[in-house]
Formats: sequence, C-alpha cells, structure tokens
Amino acid sequence: MNAAYRAVVRTGIRKGCEVYAIHEGYQGLVDGGNYIQHVGWRDVSGIISKGGTVIGTARSKDMRTREGRLKACHNLVSRGINHLIVVGGDGSLTGANIFRGEWGGLVAELAEKGVITREVAAQFPVLNIAGLVGSIDNDMAGTDLTIGADSALHRILDAIDSLSSTADSHQRAFVIEVMGRNCGYLALMSGLATSADWIFIPENPTGDNTITWEDVMCKALSRQKASGKRSLMVIVAEGAIDRQGHAIRSDQVRQVISDRLGVEARVTVLGHVQRGGHTSSFDRYLGTVQGAEAVAAVLEATPESPSVVIGISENKVTRSDLVECVRRTQAVAKAIERLDFEEAMTLRGTEYREAFQTYLSISSVQAENADHDMPLRVAIVHTGAPAAGMNIATMVAVRLGLDYGHTLLGVTGGFEGLIQGDLHEMDWASVSGWAQMGGSNLRTNRSQPKDDLGMIAYNLQRFNIHALMVIGGFEAFASVLQLAQSRDHYPQFSIPIVHVPATISNNVPGTDYSLGSDTALNTIIRACDVIKQSATSSSKRVFVVETMGGRSGYLTTLAGLGAGASRIYIPERGIRLADLHQDVQMLSKKFSVDRNEGRIVLRNEEASEAYTTEFITTLLNEEGNHLGLFDCRCVNLGHLQQGGEPSPLDRVRAVRFAAKAMFWIFNTAKEAAEREKKGGSRDQLLLNCNNPKTVAVIGVKGTGVQLTPITDLLQEADMEKRRPKNQWWMSLVPLLDLLTEQR
Repeated sequence: MNAAYRAVVRTGIRKGCEVYAIHEGYQGLVDGGNYIQHVGWRDVSGIISKGGTVIGTARSKDMRTREGRLKACHNLVSRGINHLIVVGGDGSLTGANIFRGEWGGLVAELAEKGVITREVAAQFPVLNIAGLVGSIDNDMAGTDLTIGADSALHRILDAIDSLSSTADSHQRAFVIEVMGRNCGYLALMSGLATSADWIFIPENPTGDNTITWEDVMCKALSRQKASGKRSLMVIVAEGAIDRQGHAIRSDQVRQVISDRLGVEARVTVLGHVQRGGHTSSFDRYLGTVQGAEAVAAVLEATPESPSVVIGISENKVTRSDLVECVRRTQAVAKAIERLDFEEAMTLRGTEYREAFQTYLSISSVQAENADHDMPLRVAIVHTGAPAAGMNIATMVAVRLGLDYGHTLLGVTGGFEGLIQGDLHEMDWASVSGWAQMGGSNLRTNRSQPKDDLGMIAYNLQRFNIHALMVIGGFEAFASVLQLAQSRDHYPQFSIPIVHVPATISNNVPGTDYSLGSDTALNTIIRACDVIKQSATSSSKRVFVVETMGGRSGYLTTLAGLGAGASRIYIPERGIRLADLHQDVQMLSKKFSVDRNEGRIVLRNEEASEAYTTEFITTLLNEEGNHLGLFDCRCVNLGHLQQGGEPSPLDRVRAVRFAAKAMFWIFNTAKEAAEREKKGGSRDQLLLNCNNPKTVAVIGVKGTGVQLTPITDLLQEADMEKRRPKNQWWMSLVPLLDLLTEQR
C-alpha cells in the first residue's frame, strides 16, 4: 500500500496536481480536519520498504450512511478535491462507487443547505474514482494479483520452510492455517510452492457424496508416508468447507491425522503475521505501477466514464469496470454459499483451475494417469548459471512424468554431463524437498554443445531419450537453438525439446519472466534496504550498488523501482559524462534540502566499460566532499544474487512452466507417433518430430504461459548482446525517472 501511496503522490505532483492524504481510511474522510492533509514530494520519502500503510486504515460505520457520505463530500469539496484513489478490498471499492453515484445529489444537497455556494457546487459535478486492490487474499476479479498477496506468500513460505525442518526431525505432521475466507489462493499457491502433502480450499472441497474429505486426505497422506517421507504438511484455508458446507477446522484436521494415521500432529495458525513484515519486490513493483496508472485513469476520466479498478494481467497494467469486478468477486462467494463449487472454480478463472489440477498431479505418489501405450523417457538438463527455481521445476517435471507413467532421467553437470553420459533415473523420493532449495541440485555449468554434438546424439540414442527439457538462461536458449539447427545431421535431435527459462538476468527471448529473477530482485532489495539504513544513519552518504544482469538491465531497473534508488545505470541506456554531471547536481540538490535520508545509486555490471562502479564512486565521493554535502561508498552484491531459497513467485512460475512443458512433451510425442502409425517401431515413431514447432521455449508472454517455437524467436533475439531486442520492462524506466526526480 505504501508503494502505491508514494507513486500516487509523486505522479500526481509531476502532473501538476495538488495531492492530499486521507488518514484512517473512510473514517478520516468523514471526520475531515487534520485527517485530510496536503502532502508533498518529501512526505513519501523512505516509505516504500514499510509494510502496512503509513496513512492508516479503519472500518467506518459512518461512511455507510448518507449523512456520513454528505460530510465526506463536504470535506472533499472544501479542499477542491474532485479525484479519489482508493486502495482496499471489494467492500472499500464498492463503497467508493456508491459514493461516486451519489456525488451529484450530495453536492446539490450541500448547496441547498447553504453549506457551499451554488457556484462552488457547479465546479464539482462529478467525482472521478480509481480503485487499487489491497488484499492479501487475492480475491478480486480484474487482476492476477492484489497488492499484499505476494508479501503474504513470503510470510507463509518462510513459516512452512521453517516448520519443515522441525517436522522432518521429529517425524511429525503439521497443519498450517492460512488466511482466505472465500478464496483459497494463499493455500493453493503455498501448497504448490512448498509441495505440501494436502490442501483445503473453499472453492473445491475434497471428497464427494461417496467418500469423505477425511478418507481422501488420509489415503493421500498414507501414500506419502509409504513413499518414505518423514513428515507431513497440510495447509488449510481459514474458509475451507466440505461438500455439505460445514467448516473444516485446522484442529479437526490435526485430530483426524493423529487418530487415523497414528502420526503426531501439530497446528500452526499464522494469523495476522501474514499481513505484516518486509514488503516483497513484486508488491513494491505492483503498487508503484498501479499507483501511477490510477493517477492517469482519474485524470483521463470523463463524467460518462465508469469507475475503474487498476489491475495487472501477467505484466500488463489494466483498467477494468469497478462494478463488474465487484460483481464477479461477490459471485464467487455466492457460488460457494450455495455449494456450487464448479461455478466457483469457473469464476476463479482458467489459471486457478489449472493450478489446482497441477497441485493434484504433483501431490500424487502413484501413476494414476499413466499412458501405457506411450511411455516416454525424458531427460532434464540444467545449463548456464544457477538460478532459484531450477530445482522445483525439475521436481514438478519428475513427479508429473511419473504420475503419467513415464521415466525421468537427470543429467548431472549440464551439457558436459550429457556429453559424458552422466544420466540417472529419478524417482519420487529423489526430488523430495527440492521446492525449497535454491541453486541446481543436478549441478550446472556454462558449457554448450558446440563441437560435441556427436557425443550428445550418441548418448541420447544410448539412453533411449524420447524428449529433452533444458532449464537455464541464454546459454540454454543458444544450446537448444543449436540442437534444432543440427537436426539434419543428427536425427537423434528430432525429439520434443523444450527450454524452461531460468536466469536472474531475465534475458531469454520468448518470456517476460525467467525463473530466478524474482528471487534475485528480493535479495537486491533487501540488501538495498539495509544499505539505505546505513546511509541514513551516516546522514550524508551515497552508496553505489552494483548488480548482476549481464547486458540486461532488468534487475537494476526493477530493483531501482522497488528500492527507491536515486539513479540507475543500465546497458540499454549506457552512461555519458553529461549524465554523471547531472547526477552530481541532483544529489547535491537533494542533500542541501534533506540530509536525513541516505541515497543509493544502482549500476548494472555492464552498464559501461569506461565508467565503472569504482569510477562513479570515486567521482561522486570527490564532488560530494568538495561541496561538503556527502561522501560515497560502493557495494558489489556479487553472487549473493544467484543464491537463496526461491521466492514464492519463482516457485509458482516454476510449477506453471514445468507442468505446461511436460504436458506439451506428452502431447507432441503422441501426435508425432499418431501421424506415422503405418509402420516402424515405437522408438522410431517417437523420433519423427523433425518439425520446427517441436523445439520450443516456454514462458510468460502476453496474458498467460505459452510455448513458442524457438525458430520464431530468432528475429526477437539479439544473439550478440544476449537479450531480446524488445524488452517490456524498458517502459518502466521513464516511470522510475519520474518517481526519483527531486521536484
């Protein structure tokens, strides 16, 4: 919420608006006085890292009455306010729309009572409203994610990861209760991200008229125990119910596990800890871009325009009709209330339904979906630098493959391992616990096929490999492209090959996001928060922080947006001496006005060959000392950015990518065999995939996860600079400049 508030204030100021903060929610709007305060540029400095909301929030009974709304109207009109941006849930946004609908009548009533003149009333014919959804439940239609949901997932995953070690040590079961009254998003995504053994969500209760939820859960947990698991983890949404509409309580689940499985079980209710804590990188990004868009929306609105909700679809900021979004949101709750769970799942959308089906598949221990007519042998290789998410993508691929009756082989040590024939079969237990692990358990390196294509072809034939999944960054992209282009010489490469992008640089063509990039961003932002704290304590210090990313400025740009950097330097824009001169002047101006806040400057490692991090640090330090205003230090975050446990977004994306990639492999192999049923052995038929579309890159593109033939991406790839020619996030650079420029 604070990131959104900061963006609204600074964007509004830059667009020539007078901006006011309403403290304590709608109650502050009704009470007026000091609850409505004019705010300036410096008033929102240093708040982007804070959780909660610095201007407060409160439920207001007064705003539910016409008398209360009349007072609110007067408080706005008396200050000349005719645009309102509301950050809250569906109740807050519904109230905002009611307020707007009554606005004309309220203004007229104030004029009739003589509270305001008719001339003043004529100046305020309409109240333009834009809504931002602040809700950890992620229960609002019109947006993929709501502000706060990702940070809440961070809290949940931190807790579950910590509990896992205790559970393993004592061979216990833990029942974790998370928030989610009418929406199981937090339970579902945390279940996917941690590979929980069972979950309960309100939209799709376990069991049916012939079998109870207790029987279904115990059957699944018994399978997990039989597979060798030392502990069990069950996640329960607070609004979970059974098929008859009866509440499923976490303590009830614990009792069933203890009584029927003989396993010692404990309950942990996370409660309001999910609402607080450190704000995640994505929530800062989300609040910032949506806050800026909300200002544009109210300024562009006409009297005929509907009130809008600012949302996001993958990485595209959207505007949707507020009334329709609220209607669709409330329709889910009504469907659950009348026990129409099919309708509830439909209203949640395709992605939600697919996520639930994926969870059911990867939580199964038996090959219930096995296709015995088409068993495949699929090899998985990691290549390039390590990135968080590689392991969970592998885990999902292995478990889905096993569930469908296929054989999965792991390649140790990247393409070098494939050249040397270092492959091994992977079973269910071999990938247990991989969801929480960063790096690459299969081990990776930067080696590429190059002149060893013959040995790779030989080992693919030797191990009877029918499909290949390559997980990695631009090295993986180049390697897969080389295999595709060598099919005429090596028929062994005429198999389904899929590239799952995984690199902190986020520089793979064909996807807006690569696995590992979100984890790296959170690492950078946490480090920047600590560095800014040190800089603030020193009163007059600037830190130049160097980030990774190769020739892609993604990390630097998004981290600059989320950390509130004073400046960024990226390869796409380069660095000129004139830029450095202007930045010295900008920093001098800032420190002459306010010496109580530290500043950071972010520089990508390859932003310039001449103007290195050390050079910029020395320059700023010399100039700052000469003026007597500030000094400068540098920090190189280095390989810290490649490590750590995967973030919730990276885990969820890894599950989505791997699941869709595996189903693509299954279907592609089957289609190739069906086209050539006339003769030949099964293995020969599986090799009949010599079609450009059978080598693909999976990723987030447009409005969902999709696969793109790698040959179609050649025109999008800058092979020399190792990045896409068009990078979506470059459109954020002007916004960053706008928000950090001292007015």
